[in-house]
Amino acid sequence: MSSLTTRMQAAQPQDAGGLPQPQRTIAIVAILSALALVVVDSAIANIALPSIGHALHVRPALSVLVVTAYQLALVMTLLPTAALGESLGYRKTYTLGVALFTAASVLCALSPSLPFLVAARFLQGLGGAAIMSLGIALMRLVVPRARLGTAIGWNALTVALASAAGPAIGAFILSVLSWPWLFAVNLPLGAMALAAGRALPHTPGSARKLDAISMALNAGIFGAFVTGVEFLPTRPALAAGLLAAAGMGLWALIRRERPQKAPLIPIDLLRSASFRVSVIASVCCFVGQTAGLVALPFYLEHGLHQSALMTGLIIMPWPLTVALTAPVSGRLADRLPGAWLCAAGGVLLAAGLAFAAAWPLNGKPFVLVPMIMLCGLGFGLFQVPNNRNMYLAAPPERSGAAGGMQGTARLSGQTLGAVLMTLLFTLVSAGAAPRLGMAIGALLSAAAGLVSILRSPPREGRP
Repeated sequence: MSSLTTRMQAAQPQDAGGLPQPQRTIAIVAILSALALVVVDSAIANIALPSIGHALHVRPALSVLVVTAYQLALVMTLLPTAALGESLGYRKTYTLGVALFTAASVLCALSPSLPFLVAARFLQGLGGAAIMSLGIALMRLVVPRARLGTAIGWNALTVALASAAGPAIGAFILSVLSWPWLFAVNLPLGAMALAAGRALPHTPGSARKLDAISMALNAGIFGAFVTGVEFLPTRPALAAGLLAAAGMGLWALIRRERPQKAPLIPIDLLRSASFRVSVIASVCCFVGQTAGLVALPFYLEHGLHQSALMTGLIIMPWPLTVALTAPVSGRLADRLPGAWLCAAGGVLLAAGLAFAAAWPLNGKPFVLVPMIMLCGLGFGLFQVPNNRNMYLAAPPERSGAAGGMQGTARLSGQTLGAVLMTLLFTLVSAGAAPRLGMAIGALLSAAAGLVSILRSPPREGRP
């Protein structure tokens, strides 16, 4: 490990101020365009489910497999693709991920049946996992260390804008073309990301042999976990069995990986209090955010009798405010203690959700808009410094593992937030569930902010 560390530190462009221009700008374009590709594709696939189900003559419940297969592939392979990046080199693995995602998009567009489409979406998820787990690891090599927070802000800006634009792009394409074009439009963006990827920095891999048994255990753990929590409201016995299997698999994987210098489950990174607290805070924040984003449409459409279009317009300020906040948050994170920025962001997100849950609207849904903007402000202020701290708490040669863990924390939090709302709709009335979900989301968001303070020293986050 020491020789690898020496080689990688010698190759770190950020030690000399990042990549030179114009290579730095082209490399940033490569990273952000690939990220936008993954986020937009996920958003437009969601909105296309009714059209796909109708065209392929399948029930709506089965068409949801198009989304589930993609999400499962992501969560099952984030950590293995991160390990692959450390072994083969970040640039090589990242480029393979973009190429696989783009090629799988072609297969999606040409799918003659639902099973074919589900398999192609699973392949897309494999490519997306490499993009999501290694993007910031590469960005860490592209920009100077003192500007990493700013670069993560660009990353968050891209995600927010792509999330906001995705449904509109999907709706426009479906209004003039058939559903396969939703995946065919990935080709030009994928080709651009691959071309720009030639500017990404070369990094030596560790060339360590990957443990196939550990990778299979990891996939089984997260597959059983996600499936188990989704079955929890409707089939609790099966869910309990799957969650127990996930727990036993995790125990076996930790025992197997503990002696390794660079374990698949990043036990070495989790020993750091700063990294561990950032992961816990990230999970809590994403549970709270997802609970709010799932609860709000039900609150508006069923509780306040708004149309789907009006609901979308009222909620849209959330991702747009995140997009406006993220770059500012990134610059602040490079100058101010990240723990306190995260605390402020978590509290603001909690305040927005709490106000939305408790405020008497009196039939005036637009009163929610300032509260929704407060949620976006808080999330943008929290997420960038939290991710920055997570990466800087890891040594350069473990940036891939940090990225895999960050993505795993995000997807785990989003899954738990969605399941929380499903449980609430099962246990309480449809009228009470959205308000209760936002209230619980507020508590978890506040917890995310307050937990972040534990990663002091107070000047943490300054280069």
